Amino acid sequence: MAKMNGAQMVVKALEDEGVSTVFGLPGGTVIHLYDALYDSKLNHILMRHEQAASHAADGYARTSGKPGVCIATSGPGATNLVTGIATANLDSVPMVAITGQVATTVIGTDAFQEADIVGASLPLVKHSFQVRTPDQVQSTIHKAFYIASTGRPGPVLVDVPADVQKGMGDYKYSTQLDFLGYHPENLYDVRQLEAAVSLIEHAERPVIFAGGGVIRSGASELLTDFALKYEIPVTTTLLGKGAFPESHPSGLSLGMAGMHGHPVANRALMGADVIIAIGSRFSDRTTGNRQRFAADAKIIHIDLDAAEIDKAIETDVWLVGDASRVIEALSEAMKKKIADHSEWNKTLAEIRTKEPMPRHEYSGEIAPWQVLETLHELTKGGAVVTTEVGQNQMWAAQHLRVEAPRRFLSSGGLGTMGFGFPAAMGAAYACPGQTVCCIAGDGSLMMNIQELDTCARYNIPVKVILLNNACLGNVRQWQQFFYDHRYSNTIYNRTPDFVKLSEAMGVPGYAASRPEELRPTLEKALAEPGPALIDVRIPQGALVVPMVYPGNSLDNMVTG
Repeated sequence: MAKMNGAQMVVKALEDEGVSTVFGLPGGTVIHLYDALYDSKLNHILMRHEQAASHAADGYARTSGKPGVCIATSGPGATNLVTGIATANLDSVPMVAITGQVATTVIGTDAFQEADIVGASLPLVKHSFQVRTPDQVQSTIHKAFYIASTGRPGPVLVDVPADVQKGMGDYKYSTQLDFLGYHPENLYDVRQLEAAVSLIEHAERPVIFAGGGVIRSGASELLTDFALKYEIPVTTTLLGKGAFPESHPSGLSLGMAGMHGHPVANRALMGADVIIAIGSRFSDRTTGNRQRFAADAKIIHIDLDAAEIDKAIETDVWLVGDASRVIEALSEAMKKKIADHSEWNKTLAEIRTKEPMPRHEYSGEIAPWQVLETLHELTKGGAVVTTEVGQNQMWAAQHLRVEAPRRFLSSGGLGTMGFGFPAAMGAAYACPGQTVCCIAGDGSLMMNIQELDTCARYNIPVKVILLNNACLGNVRQWQQFFYDHRYSNTIYNRTPDFVKLSEAMGVPGYAASRPEELRPTLEKALAEPGPALIDVRIPQGALVVPMVYPGNSLDNMVTG
């Protein structure tokens, strides 16, 4: 037991939780906390904006599997975290957000920089705490990390008033959890295991539909072994990329399904007789018209969160539990000889040949797919890649093959522009020594471009690959398809000189506008020991295709 103030307790508790890196900005109500950080071994990364701090913590968590930590002061500092918290919540990412608050004696009086961040963030967090005395600090921080990382992961907010940070108390480290009503270890229900096994054994056209839950549970290897043993093809959601190696020689990887999915993946789901959905919540961007989705298929839904069962798609068999445990249970229970899938896999191979992913070329200009495929070649598929949101995100998902889990990071549920770049910074701290790239669009990058300075100050080796079409490309594409080419406020009549802007912030900048410039420019940027930015000019009219129009079924795709 040691005597210390509340701020010192926060820092000590983070150290005791095994935290090494935190992202944040100081301010009036966390100045005591930052004074405590001065003597700490924690690696604090001083960001330029709180939203970027939350995304960096998110990227750290997605790459490492451990909770990411961000810090902000009260009022606007705390509210600036909200977008990052909401992003982590919808994608089930473990995060602990620590906010300062005005003193307990003035809460509710509209004090300077007072905002009810607990109330404001309540619908967007897995749980929240407001610490009322210094003696509560250690137990609260421990609970926050436990809740954030167990069961279905998610963000937890810890609000610490200024007088609690200054107040003295006894710090006693304990791992005991003394609160009721949260027992994630009990979330395991395989009562329908026998029914699931029977469906799989008799399926002639089965498909595994893998989501982000496979990656979060560490079940990728188990899934791969299961698919290979029973010769079942695998398609993924956006967040499921990497759950099964996309270049696997078996040919069982069908790629991503959904609105902009691979043609063979979409047709496989629509033609299947049994779909084994693992760790996917059946997002509307993935299923297309839900009334027409996989009408002839029996659906087995495996998910950690019982609330997801039948929420979006009615299932025939459900298994609630961690993906690893359920796949193991399925494997152990499958004793009989299963149906032959060779004809089914042959059919899918033929579809893949007849309907390849479109690769449009542009005379004298760089096509987006060329950027992604060249990057894959140069990094041998070994880079950790984050994306911004928009066309850049979908091109990356379509054309960048991901061979392992936790190597493709993207904002799925919330679709947060400005996510990718700071997330890449967090990823770089989670996997030091590895190549980390951010695929960005000019619209998204400008939302957190100030963090180039942070990269320069800390020499964070993130390579930003900017697909620059001088517009808000995704919205422009919708305006082209559905609004008679009425491009309302989506085309920029001027754009910054990104190379000069990058260099002004201390980051080497490169540019490529012609196909022959692409490879050597990427090689130079990737060879930089620290951060770099590559401004790749692409045609403004380049489209993300295939595309399933809203209201259509997955097998009704537009390809040009």
